[in-house]
Amino acid sequence: MQRPPLALILLAWLAAAPAFAAPVGQDPAILRAVQSVSAARLRATDEHLVAFGTRSTLSTTAAPGRGVLAARDWIASQFRLIAAGTAGRMTVTLDGYTQKADGKRIPHDTLISSVVATLRGDEPGGRTYVMSSHYDSRNSDVTDGTADAPGADDNGSGTAAVLEAARVLAHLPIHATIIFATYDAEEQGLFGSAHHAQALKAAGADIQGDLNNDIIGASTGDNGQTDSGTVRIFSEALPAGADPRKVNILGTENDSPSRELARFAQSTGDLYVPGLHGTLIFRADRFLRGGDQESFTDAGYPAIRFVEPAETFAHQHQNVRLEGGVQYGDLLRFMDFSYLAQVTRTNVAVLAALASGPGRPAHAAILVKDLTNDTTLTWSPVPGAARYEILRRATTDATWTSSTNVGNTTSATLPFSKDDWLFGIRAVDAEGHAGVAAFPNPKK
Repeated sequence: MQRPPLALILLAWLAAAPAFAAPVGQDPAILRAVQSVSAARLRATDEHLVAFGTRSTLSTTAAPGRGVLAARDWIASQFRLIAAGTAGRMTVTLDGYTQKADGKRIPHDTLISSVVATLRGDEPGGRTYVMSSHYDSRNSDVTDGTADAPGADDNGSGTAAVLEAARVLAHLPIHATIIFATYDAEEQGLFGSAHHAQALKAAGADIQGDLNNDIIGASTGDNGQTDSGTVRIFSEALPAGADPRKVNILGTENDSPSRELARFAQSTGDLYVPGLHGTLIFRADRFLRGGDQESFTDAGYPAIRFVEPAETFAHQHQNVRLEGGVQYGDLLRFMDFSYLAQVTRTNVAVLAALASGPGRPAHAAILVKDLTNDTTLTWSPVPGAARYEILRRATTDATWTSSTNVGNTTSATLPFSKDDWLFGIRAVDAEGHAGVAAFPNPKK
Protein backbone atom coordinates (compact mmCIF):
# COMPACT_ATOMS: atom_id res chain seq x y z
CA MET A 1 0.00 0.00 0.00
CA GLN A 2 1.47 3.38 -1.02
CA ARG A 3 1.41 5.91 1.78
CA PRO A 4 0.37 9.56 1.20
CA PRO A 5 3.08 12.21 1.70
CA LEU A 6 3.64 13.19 5.31
CA ALA A 7 2.53 16.77 4.58
CA LEU A 8 -0.89 15.54 3.45
CA ILE A 9 -1.17 13.37 6.55
CA LEU A 10 -0.39 16.36 8.72
CA LEU A 11 -2.96 18.58 6.96
CA ALA A 12 -5.62 15.89 7.31
CA TRP A 13 -4.78 15.45 10.97
CA LEU A 14 -4.96 19.18 11.68
CA ALA A 15 -8.32 19.43 9.94
CA ALA A 16 -9.77 16.49 11.82
CA ALA A 17 -9.85 17.96 15.32
CA PRO A 18 -7.92 20.06 17.83
CA ALA A 19 -5.05 18.22 19.44
CA PHE A 20 -6.50 18.68 22.92
CA ALA A 21 -10.15 17.79 22.68
CA ALA A 22 -12.54 19.27 25.22
CA PRO A 23 -13.96 16.67 27.62
CA VAL A 24 -17.31 15.21 26.72
CA GLY A 25 -20.03 17.13 28.54
CA GLN A 26 -22.33 15.67 31.15
CA ASP A 27 -25.29 13.60 30.02
CA PRO A 28 -28.37 14.96 31.88
CA ALA A 29 -29.82 11.46 32.33
CA ILE A 30 -26.60 10.16 33.85
CA LEU A 31 -26.32 13.24 36.05
CA ARG A 32 -29.85 12.67 37.38
CA ALA A 33 -28.96 9.10 38.31
CA VAL A 34 -25.78 10.28 40.03
CA GLN A 35 -27.67 12.90 42.01
CA SER A 36 -30.30 10.35 43.07
CA VAL A 37 -27.82 8.45 45.27
CA SER A 38 -28.92 8.74 48.90
CA ALA A 39 -26.56 8.69 51.88
CA ALA A 40 -29.57 7.91 54.09
CA ARG A 41 -30.43 4.79 52.08
CA LEU A 42 -26.81 3.68 52.17
CA ARG A 43 -26.82 4.04 55.94
CA ALA A 44 -30.07 2.08 56.29
CA THR A 45 -28.71 -0.72 54.11
CA ASP A 46 -25.47 -0.96 56.06
CA GLU A 47 -27.32 -0.91 59.38
CA HIS A 48 -29.43 -3.82 58.20
CA LEU A 49 -26.35 -5.79 57.12
CA VAL A 50 -24.58 -5.19 60.43
CA ALA A 51 -27.71 -6.33 62.29
CA PHE A 52 -27.16 -9.89 61.05
CA GLY A 53 -24.39 -10.10 63.67
CA THR A 54 -22.01 -12.01 61.47
CA ARG A 55 -21.94 -12.63 57.74
CA SER A 56 -19.11 -15.12 57.91
CA THR A 57 -19.33 -17.64 55.09
CA LEU A 58 -19.08 -20.30 57.80
CA SER A 59 -22.16 -19.06 59.68
CA THR A 60 -24.65 -21.11 57.62
CA THR A 61 -26.08 -22.78 60.75
CA ALA A 62 -26.66 -19.54 62.67
CA ALA A 63 -29.97 -18.87 64.42
CA PRO A 64 -32.85 -17.37 62.41
CA GLY A 65 -32.16 -13.74 61.48
CA ARG A 66 -28.44 -14.14 61.99
CA GLY A 67 -25.60 -15.18 59.72
CA VAL A 68 -24.65 -15.30 56.08
CA LEU A 69 -27.76 -16.99 54.68
CA ALA A 70 -30.10 -14.56 56.39
CA ALA A 71 -28.03 -11.72 54.92
CA ARG A 72 -28.07 -13.35 51.50
CA ASP A 73 -31.84 -13.72 51.53
CA TRP A 74 -32.33 -10.10 52.55
CA ILE A 75 -29.99 -8.82 49.82
CA ALA A 76 -31.86 -10.93 47.26
CA SER A 77 -35.17 -9.51 48.50
CA GLN A 78 -33.87 -5.97 48.02
CA PHE A 79 -32.77 -6.71 44.47
CA ARG A 80 -36.16 -8.28 43.74
CA LEU A 81 -37.95 -5.16 44.98
CA ILE A 82 -35.87 -3.12 42.55
CA ALA A 83 -36.43 -5.62 39.72
CA ALA A 84 -40.19 -5.53 40.22
CA GLY A 85 -40.33 -2.06 38.70
CA THR A 86 -38.21 -2.78 35.61
CA ALA A 87 -40.78 -4.56 33.39
CA GLY A 88 -38.62 -7.66 33.28
CA ARG A 89 -35.34 -5.90 32.42
CA MET A 90 -33.76 -6.95 35.72
CA THR A 91 -33.59 -10.53 36.94
CA VAL A 92 -32.20 -11.82 40.25
CA THR A 93 -30.46 -15.16 40.76
CA LEU A 94 -28.38 -16.97 43.37
CA ASP A 95 -25.03 -18.25 42.20
CA GLY A 96 -24.34 -21.11 44.58
CA TYR A 97 -22.31 -24.28 44.95
CA THR A 98 -20.70 -26.39 47.68
CA GLN A 99 -17.03 -25.67 48.26
CA LYS A 100 -15.09 -28.69 49.46
CA ALA A 101 -13.06 -28.39 52.65
CA ASP A 102 -9.50 -27.24 52.03
CA GLY A 103 -8.13 -27.66 55.55
CA LYS A 104 -7.41 -23.94 55.70
CA ARG A 105 -10.07 -21.26 55.34
CA ILE A 106 -12.79 -23.78 54.49
CA PRO A 107 -12.59 -26.27 57.39
CA HIS A 108 -15.63 -28.25 56.19
CA ASP A 109 -17.74 -28.51 53.06
CA THR A 110 -19.55 -25.18 52.84
CA LEU A 111 -22.31 -23.63 50.74
CA ILE A 112 -21.06 -20.58 48.83
CA SER A 113 -23.99 -18.44 47.72
CA SER A 114 -23.74 -15.10 45.90
CA VAL A 115 -26.55 -12.79 44.82
CA VAL A 116 -26.52 -11.54 41.22
CA ALA A 117 -28.92 -9.04 39.62
CA THR A 118 -28.75 -8.51 35.85
CA LEU A 119 -30.11 -5.36 34.19
CA ARG A 120 -30.34 -5.99 30.46
CA GLY A 121 -29.52 -3.36 27.86
CA ASP A 122 -30.94 -3.11 24.35
CA GLU A 123 -27.71 -3.76 22.43
CA PRO A 124 -27.47 -7.10 20.62
CA GLY A 125 -24.37 -9.14 21.37
CA GLY A 126 -24.42 -8.99 25.14
CA ARG A 127 -21.72 -6.40 25.96
CA THR A 128 -21.72 -6.42 29.76
CA TYR A 129 -20.25 -4.53 32.72
CA VAL A 130 -20.17 -5.72 36.34
CA MET A 131 -20.35 -3.76 39.57
CA SER A 132 -19.25 -6.09 42.34
CA SER A 133 -18.77 -6.31 46.08
CA HIS A 134 -18.65 -9.07 48.67
CA TYR A 135 -21.21 -9.27 51.44
CA ASP A 136 -19.49 -11.77 53.73
CA SER A 137 -17.55 -10.58 56.79
CA ARG A 138 -14.98 -11.94 59.22
CA ASN A 139 -13.37 -11.26 62.58
CA SER A 140 -9.86 -12.02 63.86
CA ASP A 141 -10.28 -15.76 63.16
CA VAL A 142 -11.26 -16.34 59.54
CA THR A 143 -12.67 -19.77 60.48
CA ASP A 144 -14.94 -18.38 63.22
CA GLY A 145 -18.52 -18.51 62.02
CA THR A 146 -20.06 -17.86 65.44
CA ALA A 147 -18.76 -14.65 67.05
CA ASP A 148 -19.81 -11.21 65.85
CA ALA A 149 -18.29 -9.88 62.63
CA PRO A 150 -20.27 -6.70 61.87
CA GLY A 151 -18.39 -5.82 58.68
CA ALA A 152 -19.77 -2.29 58.39
CA ASP A 153 -16.98 -1.11 56.09
CA ASP A 154 -15.55 -4.47 54.99
CA ASN A 155 -17.73 -4.93 53.16
CA GLY A 156 -21.12 -3.63 54.11
CA SER A 157 -20.03 -0.41 52.40
CA GLY A 158 -19.50 -2.08 49.02
CA THR A 159 -22.69 -4.13 49.27
CA ALA A 160 -24.72 -1.01 50.13
CA ALA A 161 -23.16 0.78 47.16
CA VAL A 162 -24.08 -2.04 44.75
CA LEU A 163 -27.70 -2.09 45.96
CA GLU A 164 -27.96 1.70 45.73
CA ALA A 165 -26.47 1.75 42.23
CA ALA A 166 -29.00 -0.87 41.15
CA ARG A 167 -31.82 1.30 42.53
CA VAL A 168 -30.82 4.49 40.74
CA LEU A 169 -29.87 2.84 37.44
CA ALA A 170 -32.82 0.44 37.17
CA HIS A 171 -34.85 2.82 35.00
CA LEU A 172 -32.05 4.36 32.95
CA PRO A 173 -32.20 3.38 29.25
CA ILE A 174 -28.92 1.60 28.52
CA HIS A 175 -27.34 -0.22 25.59
CA ALA A 176 -25.00 -2.59 27.42
CA THR A 177 -26.04 -4.99 30.19
CA ILE A 178 -25.07 -4.31 33.81
CA ILE A 179 -24.58 -7.06 36.40
CA PHE A 180 -24.84 -6.06 40.06
CA ALA A 181 -23.05 -8.76 42.07
CA THR A 182 -22.69 -9.28 45.81
CA TYR A 183 -20.32 -12.17 46.38
CA ASP A 184 -19.96 -14.65 49.20
CA ALA A 185 -16.65 -16.02 50.53
CA GLU A 186 -14.27 -13.25 49.53
CA GLU A 187 -12.71 -13.48 52.98
CA GLN A 188 -12.24 -17.23 52.58
CA GLY A 189 -10.37 -16.86 49.29
CA LEU A 190 -12.45 -15.09 46.57
CA PHE A 191 -14.53 -18.24 46.11
CA GLY A 192 -17.83 -16.60 45.20
CA SER A 193 -16.42 -14.20 42.62
CA ALA A 194 -14.14 -16.86 41.13
CA HIS A 195 -17.10 -19.18 40.62
CA HIS A 196 -19.15 -16.46 38.93
CA ALA A 197 -16.32 -15.10 36.76
CA GLN A 198 -15.44 -18.58 35.52
CA ALA A 199 -19.11 -19.27 34.76
CA LEU A 200 -19.27 -16.07 32.72
CA LYS A 201 -16.11 -17.06 30.87
CA ALA A 202 -17.46 -20.55 30.14
CA ALA A 203 -20.63 -18.97 28.76
CA GLY A 204 -18.61 -16.72 26.45
CA ALA A 205 -19.88 -13.54 28.11
CA ASP A 206 -18.53 -10.28 26.68
CA ILE A 207 -17.49 -8.74 30.00
CA GLN A 208 -15.81 -5.43 29.16
CA GLY A 209 -15.21 -4.34 32.73
CA ASP A 210 -15.71 -5.08 36.43
CA LEU A 211 -15.92 -2.27 38.99
CA ASN A 212 -15.17 -3.90 42.33
CA ASN A 213 -15.99 -2.02 45.53
CA ASP A 214 -14.43 -3.17 48.78
CA ILE A 215 -13.82 -0.97 51.86
CA ILE A 216 -15.20 2.30 50.49
CA GLY A 217 -17.11 3.77 53.44
CA ALA A 218 -14.69 5.48 55.84
CA SER A 219 -12.79 8.71 55.32
CA THR A 220 -10.53 8.71 58.39
CA GLY A 221 -7.45 6.52 58.48
CA ASP A 222 -5.55 5.03 61.40
CA ASN A 223 -3.21 8.03 61.27
CA GLY A 224 -6.17 10.17 62.38
CA GLN A 225 -6.22 12.16 59.16
CA THR A 226 -9.49 12.58 57.26
CA ASP A 227 -9.68 12.57 53.47
CA SER A 228 -13.19 12.69 52.06
CA GLY A 229 -12.09 14.06 48.70
CA THR A 230 -10.36 11.09 47.08
CA VAL A 231 -10.97 7.45 46.27
CA ARG A 232 -8.24 5.08 45.19
CA ILE A 233 -8.66 3.20 41.90
CA PHE A 234 -6.42 0.13 41.59
CA SER A 235 -5.71 -1.64 38.29
CA GLU A 236 -3.37 -4.40 37.17
CA ALA A 237 -0.47 -3.69 34.82
CA LEU A 238 -0.30 -6.92 32.85
CA PRO A 239 -3.35 -8.93 31.79
CA ALA A 240 -3.50 -12.68 32.26
CA GLY A 241 -1.26 -14.49 29.76
CA ALA A 242 0.85 -11.44 28.85
CA ASP A 243 4.33 -12.23 27.55
CA PRO A 244 6.80 -10.11 29.58
CA ARG A 245 9.29 -10.12 26.72
CA LYS A 246 6.79 -8.58 24.30
CA VAL A 247 5.63 -6.13 26.94
CA ASN A 248 9.22 -4.94 27.37
CA ILE A 249 9.70 -4.44 23.63
CA LEU A 250 6.33 -2.77 23.00
CA GLY A 251 6.18 -0.65 26.15
CA THR A 252 2.68 -1.85 27.05
CA GLU A 253 3.34 -2.32 30.76
CA ASN A 254 0.99 0.57 31.60
CA ASP A 255 -1.79 -0.11 29.09
CA SER A 256 -3.61 -3.28 30.04
CA PRO A 257 -7.38 -3.29 29.42
CA SER A 258 -7.82 -2.90 33.18
CA ARG A 259 -5.64 0.19 33.20
CA GLU A 260 -7.60 1.75 30.32
CA LEU A 261 -10.78 1.05 32.30
CA ALA A 262 -9.23 2.76 35.33
CA ARG A 263 -8.39 5.86 33.29
CA PHE A 264 -11.97 5.95 32.02
CA ALA A 265 -13.30 5.57 35.56
CA GLN A 266 -11.14 8.40 36.88
CA SER A 267 -12.05 10.89 34.14
CA THR A 268 -15.76 10.00 34.20
CA GLY A 269 -16.05 10.05 37.97
CA ASP A 270 -14.26 13.39 38.20
CA LEU A 271 -16.59 14.81 35.54
CA TYR A 272 -19.82 13.86 37.31
CA VAL A 273 -18.92 13.93 41.01
CA PRO A 274 -17.52 17.26 42.18
CA GLY A 275 -15.60 17.07 45.41
CA LEU A 276 -14.31 13.53 44.85
CA HIS A 277 -11.19 12.80 42.81
CA GLY A 278 -10.20 9.36 41.65
CA THR A 279 -6.54 8.61 42.37
CA LEU A 280 -5.06 6.08 39.97
CA ILE A 281 -2.92 3.50 41.75
CA PHE A 282 -0.92 1.47 39.25
CA ARG A 283 -1.07 -1.78 41.19
CA ALA A 284 -3.59 -4.64 41.07
CA ASP A 285 -4.52 -4.02 44.72
CA ARG A 286 -3.05 -2.79 47.99
CA PHE A 287 0.44 -4.08 48.73
CA LEU A 288 0.31 -7.90 49.08
CA ARG A 289 -3.50 -7.80 49.40
CA GLY A 290 -6.32 -8.66 47.02
CA GLY A 291 -10.01 -8.63 46.21
CA ASP A 292 -12.74 -9.95 43.97
CA GLN A 293 -11.55 -7.97 40.94
CA GLU A 294 -8.74 -10.53 40.70
CA SER A 295 -11.27 -13.23 39.83
CA PHE A 296 -12.18 -11.22 36.75
CA THR A 297 -8.63 -10.43 35.69
CA ASP A 298 -7.76 -14.11 36.18
CA ALA A 299 -10.58 -14.90 33.75
CA GLY A 300 -9.14 -12.44 31.23
CA TYR A 301 -11.60 -9.60 31.90
CA PRO A 302 -10.68 -5.96 32.64
CA ALA A 303 -11.30 -5.10 36.29
CA ILE A 304 -10.55 -2.34 38.78
CA ARG A 305 -11.02 -1.83 42.52
CA PHE A 306 -12.27 1.21 44.42
CA VAL A 307 -10.90 1.65 47.97
CA GLU A 308 -11.10 4.46 50.51
CA PRO A 309 -7.93 6.60 50.69
CA ALA A 310 -6.66 5.65 54.17
CA GLU A 311 -7.69 2.47 55.94
CA THR A 312 -7.92 1.87 59.69
CA PHE A 313 -6.61 -1.63 60.29
CA ALA A 314 -7.95 -1.86 63.84
CA HIS A 315 -11.38 -1.94 62.20
CA GLN A 316 -10.60 -4.72 59.73
CA HIS A 317 -10.55 -8.46 60.44
CA GLN A 318 -10.80 -7.87 64.19
CA ASN A 319 -12.96 -9.14 67.03
CA VAL A 320 -15.04 -6.34 68.51
CA ARG A 321 -13.27 -5.30 71.73
CA LEU A 322 -11.80 -2.36 73.61
CA GLU A 323 -8.12 -2.97 74.29
CA GLY A 324 -5.52 -0.53 75.54
CA GLY A 325 -7.93 2.32 74.96
CA VAL A 326 -8.32 1.33 71.30
CA GLN A 327 -11.68 0.27 69.88
CA TYR A 328 -11.27 -2.71 67.59
CA GLY A 329 -13.89 -4.02 65.19
CA ASP A 330 -15.64 -2.97 61.99
CA LEU A 331 -18.42 -0.92 63.52
CA LEU A 332 -21.01 1.47 62.08
CA ARG A 333 -19.73 4.32 64.25
CA PHE A 334 -16.60 4.55 62.09
CA MET A 335 -18.48 4.92 58.81
CA ASP A 336 -18.82 8.18 56.83
CA PHE A 337 -22.00 7.78 54.80
CA SER A 338 -21.60 11.11 53.03
CA TYR A 339 -18.26 9.83 51.74
CA LEU A 340 -19.77 6.45 50.83
CA ALA A 341 -22.44 8.30 48.84
CA GLN A 342 -19.73 10.10 46.86
CA VAL A 343 -17.96 6.85 45.98
CA THR A 344 -21.31 5.30 45.03
CA ARG A 345 -22.03 8.30 42.78
CA THR A 346 -18.71 7.73 41.05
CA ASN A 347 -19.63 4.11 40.39
CA VAL A 348 -23.06 5.13 39.08
CA ALA A 349 -21.51 7.69 36.74
CA VAL A 350 -18.96 5.23 35.40
CA LEU A 351 -21.45 2.38 34.97
CA ALA A 352 -24.02 4.61 33.29
CA ALA A 353 -21.43 6.12 30.94
CA LEU A 354 -20.11 2.68 30.03
CA ALA A 355 -23.55 1.19 29.41
CA SER A 356 -24.92 4.26 27.60
CA GLY A 357 -21.98 4.67 25.25
CA PRO A 358 -20.17 2.48 22.73
CA GLY A 359 -17.90 -0.42 23.60
CA ARG A 360 -14.15 -0.82 23.28
CA PRO A 361 -12.84 -1.14 19.69
CA ALA A 362 -11.78 -4.68 18.84
CA HIS A 363 -8.68 -5.66 16.84
CA ALA A 364 -6.95 -2.32 17.50
CA ALA A 365 -3.60 -2.39 15.73
CA ILE A 366 -0.56 -0.35 14.74
CA LEU A 367 0.65 -1.23 11.25
CA VAL A 368 4.35 -2.07 11.31
CA LYS A 369 4.94 -3.59 7.88
CA ASP A 370 7.07 -0.60 6.87
CA LEU A 371 9.45 1.52 8.91
CA THR A 372 8.01 5.03 9.08
CA ASN A 373 8.09 8.06 11.36
CA ASP A 374 4.30 8.38 11.26
CA THR A 375 1.81 5.96 12.81
CA THR A 376 -1.06 4.15 11.08
CA LEU A 377 -3.77 2.63 13.28
CA THR A 378 -6.63 0.30 12.36
CA TRP A 379 -9.57 -1.17 14.27
CA SER A 380 -12.91 -2.91 13.81
CA PRO A 381 -16.22 -1.00 13.72
CA VAL A 382 -18.00 -0.57 17.04
CA PRO A 383 -21.82 -0.84 17.16
CA GLY A 384 -23.35 2.57 17.81
CA ALA A 385 -20.18 4.55 17.06
CA ALA A 386 -20.58 7.77 15.07
CA ARG A 387 -16.87 8.58 15.04
CA TYR A 388 -13.54 7.57 16.56
CA GLU A 389 -10.81 9.41 18.42
CA ILE A 390 -7.11 8.64 18.59
CA LEU A 391 -5.74 9.30 22.06
CA ARG A 392 -2.10 10.05 22.60
CA ARG A 393 0.35 10.56 25.44
CA ALA A 394 4.09 10.58 26.03
CA THR A 395 5.58 7.37 27.39
CA THR A 396 6.17 9.11 30.73
CA ASP A 397 2.57 10.34 31.14
CA ALA A 398 0.08 8.47 33.31
CA THR A 399 -3.07 9.53 31.45
CA TRP A 400 -4.04 10.50 27.91
CA THR A 401 -3.11 14.09 27.11
CA SER A 402 -4.51 14.66 23.62
CA SER A 403 -7.32 13.44 21.40
CA THR A 404 -7.79 13.59 17.63
CA ASN A 405 -11.19 13.17 15.99
CA VAL A 406 -10.61 11.02 12.89
CA GLY A 407 -14.28 10.72 11.90
CA ASN A 408 -16.27 7.62 11.08
CA THR A 409 -13.48 5.42 9.79
CA THR A 410 -11.57 2.33 10.85
CA SER A 411 -8.06 3.52 10.04
CA ALA A 412 -6.04 6.68 10.47
CA THR A 413 -2.47 7.88 10.03
CA LEU A 414 -1.01 10.47 12.41
CA PRO A 415 2.31 12.32 12.04
CA PHE A 416 3.71 11.04 15.32
CA SER A 417 6.31 8.35 15.81
CA LYS A 418 5.23 5.12 17.49
CA ASP A 419 8.72 5.11 19.02
CA ASP A 420 7.98 8.21 21.08
CA TRP A 421 4.25 8.12 21.73
CA LEU A 422 1.60 5.79 23.11
CA PHE A 423 -1.78 5.60 21.35
CA GLY A 424 -5.32 4.53 22.18
CA ILE A 425 -8.47 4.29 20.07
CA ARG A 426 -11.94 5.02 21.43
CA ALA A 427 -15.41 5.10 19.91
CA VAL A 428 -17.81 8.03 20.35
CA ASP A 429 -21.54 7.86 19.66
CA ALA A 430 -23.80 10.53 18.16
CA GLU A 431 -24.67 11.87 21.64
CA GLY A 432 -21.02 12.35 22.55
CA HIS A 433 -20.61 9.35 24.85
CA ALA A 434 -17.02 8.14 24.58
CA GLY A 435 -16.09 4.55 25.35
CA VAL A 436 -13.04 2.97 26.93
CA ALA A 437 -9.88 3.21 24.86
CA ALA A 438 -8.32 0.17 23.22
CA PHE A 439 -4.53 -0.06 23.14
CA PRO A 440 -3.29 -1.14 19.68
CA ASN A 441 -1.04 -4.14 19.13
CA PRO A 442 1.46 -4.37 16.27
CA LYS A 443 0.23 -5.83 12.98
CA LYS A 444 2.24 -6.54 9.87
